[in-house]
Amino acid sequence: MRQGRILIVVQNLPVPFDRRVWLEATTLAKAGYRISVICPKAKGFNAGFEILEDVEIYRYPLPIDAGSKLGFVAEFIWCFVATALLSLRIAIVGRGFDVLHVCNPPETYWLLGQFWRLFGTVFLFDHHDLSPEMYQAKFGGGGLVMKVLLWLERRTLSCAQVVVTTNQSHKTVAIERGGKRPEDIYIVRSGPQLARFTHYPPDPVWRQNRRYLLVYLGEICKQDGVDHLIRAIKRLVETYRFVDFHCVLVGGGPHQPAIKAYAAELGVAAYTTFTGRVSDELLCRILSSADIAVDPDPKNDWTDKSTMNKVVEYMYFGLPIVCYDLTEARVSAAGAALYVEANDEDALARGVMQLAGDEAVRARMRGFGMNRVRSALAWDYSEPHLLAAYDKAMALVGARTREPAPSPGPVRPPGE
Repeated sequence: MRQGRILIVVQNLPVPFDRRVWLEATTLAKAGYRISVICPKAKGFNAGFEILEDVEIYRYPLPIDAGSKLGFVAEFIWCFVATALLSLRIAIVGRGFDVLHVCNPPETYWLLGQFWRLFGTVFLFDHHDLSPEMYQAKFGGGGLVMKVLLWLERRTLSCAQVVVTTNQSHKTVAIERGGKRPEDIYIVRSGPQLARFTHYPPDPVWRQNRRYLLVYLGEICKQDGVDHLIRAIKRLVETYRFVDFHCVLVGGGPHQPAIKAYAAELGVAAYTTFTGRVSDELLCRILSSADIAVDPDPKNDWTDKSTMNKVVEYMYFGLPIVCYDLTEARVSAAGAALYVEANDEDALARGVMQLAGDEAVRARMRGFGMNRVRSALAWDYSEPHLLAAYDKAMALVGARTREPAPSPGPVRPPGE
């Protein structure tokens, strides 16, 4: 069993709702590490403190709902101060920590990492997202904000002694933009934990008396391209007269109400069901009932280099996928997806029709995807890489704390 104390900081989502962070935390706890987590509160996760699976979780309130550039700045400041205070509490009266494990976005916690490094703590950066590229995808353009984000990224990577990241594209960024040595970067893919999922018999209620069930899974944010899916549905219905389908969109997110209203505005609300966030069981039941999954992420510098968790989760349930032709989508899905011309909603619609009309191709993609998840992409295959990163981090902790052994002096024969 390994030994050591770890503090994980995540701002984007609370745990255990953030699946990647929760898998990391519980994997490390099972390996013998003592784990604390700091994260924001959110609907359904409002306890200020609780212990789950031997992981201590500290949550702070998030009164700022960022919807603008200034809102994001205010949110970052609030979260940084709350996290810094909780880290002091954990260091003084909690479990303490030898490694500070910070997940992005944002890249504002390098200052906290630099502070705790003064006390011998090792700073590990968990590179979830490319924040500069994500900013461009959300707001467009560059300018001063883009320069600041790139600077924050460089500072974070420079301060980090060990980097964990999600794919080769991110590793390349850490080397080329962050100046990291390849041997200090560990790729830990965000694969699903097989025990979390269960296959169920298909439930016809989700089809709304139609032949094909399409599904979208994920938090619905402005940059996720779900508006592309809604426009593709409109093309299916109005341009191609393909109407024997229903689409279930699973997930909440800040942009979900706007997308739901957009479906009504375009006249395709009758072909969509928006579930909001659902339990794991209901998620499994919906995915077990679907015929085709859609990943409508538009191609840009952010999506092309990002691994989308939804793609691998689709594959677990044997769902053939229609998506735009993205570099990391191909790495994850390989033969489990039909790749169409990027950012072309008509191509997305035609891809859905193509798969719907070819049951043999769907069956081949189904088998390929299910086998790929179970043989290469499940979380079980990421665990050794995460533990290797921590072997490196704990070796750095040991190097800082070990004192030279005192010299034994000359050896004298007995009797002298």
